[in-house]
Amino acid sequence: MRTIQICVAVSCLVLGACGKKAADENAAEAKTETPVQVATAEQGSIAHTVTVEAILYPVHQANINPKISAPVQKFFAQRGDHVREGQLLAALEDRDLRASADESKQLYEQAQASYENTKAATMPEDLTKAQSDVASSRQALDAAQKVYDSRQQLYREGALARKLVDDARVSLAQAQAQFDTAQQHLTSLQTIGRAQQLKGAQAQMDAAKAHYASAAAQVGYSEVRSPITGVIADRPLYVGEMASAGSALFSIVDISQVVARANVPVHEASSITVGRPANIIGPGAQLSGKVTVVSPAVDPNTTTVEVWVQAPNPGEKLKPGVTVQISINVGEIQNAVIVPTAALLSSDEGGEKVMIAGSDGLAHESKVTTGVREGDNVQILNGVKRGEQVIVQGGLGLDDKSKIQITKPGADEAGGKSGNADSGAKDQK
Repeated sequence: MRTIQICVAVSCLVLGACGKKAADENAAEAKTETPVQVATAEQGSIAHTVTVEAILYPVHQANINPKISAPVQKFFAQRGDHVREGQLLAALEDRDLRASADESKQLYEQAQASYENTKAATMPEDLTKAQSDVASSRQALDAAQKVYDSRQQLYREGALARKLVDDARVSLAQAQAQFDTAQQHLTSLQTIGRAQQLKGAQAQMDAAKAHYASAAAQVGYSEVRSPITGVIADRPLYVGEMASAGSALFSIVDISQVVARANVPVHEASSITVGRPANIIGPGAQLSGKVTVVSPAVDPNTTTVEVWVQAPNPGEKLKPGVTVQISINVGEIQNAVIVPTAALLSSDEGGEKVMIAGSDGLAHESKVTTGVREGDNVQILNGVKRGEQVIVQGGLGLDDKSKIQITKPGADEAGGKSGNADSGAKDQK
């Protein structure tokens, strides 16, 4: 009987050990399953938005260099002042310029008076003599014509010799030649000589006028005016210092609108066109504008294309020179495979990957090529098919073909609370 009892006890101990070993194996297997959360890859449309960093510039800018070198007599605007187009900003010393302008004005008036006198003057001496020669030669021609006609009449009547008629004809021809010569000389003086005199007087008057205009312009250059409406960004000189024609006296910027200039990669710039809506995101402000410039050339050093986005800047919140982001909406992509960006992981071989939750309870690693990103979603060009479940939480550090357990959001927290409650109950017992 004692032997039987010992055998029964040994059998119980063996059975208990086997049961404990199986339980431990089941618990170890359960522990190897990694809890993960998944999302389904969907097919739909995604907005194509290009986002890059840019540098902000004013819409207009002017460095005002004086056209003359002279001491600053007075400033009418300071750094930071808002000025309008045409507003007087500074006056330079101009007393010598005004004196020169007055002298040029007097010379111009003198030349103008000389021209008027020449225009209204009586005939010069040569012209008077020529007119007198024409009158006397005409009288001689008329007298010779009468003598010739009288002798020819007497010759017909037989009262005069033929030789006297011929002498009268020669005298008439000579008188005619003298008259023609005098007439041509008078015409030449009237049409050429007088015109040249007037032309010379006109030229002198025009030259004096041009010299006066130049001197008056020099006086005008002593007044420095704003070519644009904007804000004075810099004014390096003080009253009394010499303003040089080669140095800026004022720097003015118009920041009522701003322009963000960005270098966009070629593959993204190909879809950007002038007029597309865009946003400028800067420190404490976001401005809505549009694309105004897309460079037709690619920078060979950076293989990028320069793109400008212009936007109104109410309140002048954004200042030139700051780094901002521009976001350009270039349209929507249809029938795209879309997954949450949380599913993307860095691949050990470079690039990006996702972990796909398979129907076999294992995580499968898949290298992917991404496309457009919008908010928390990203387009997958290859590596994921529509309907596949990608791991969005718990995939970091997960090996390929690892066992996984799909949980719902908040399940771990609930499990943790339940575990703590059970533990507390056991401690209480």
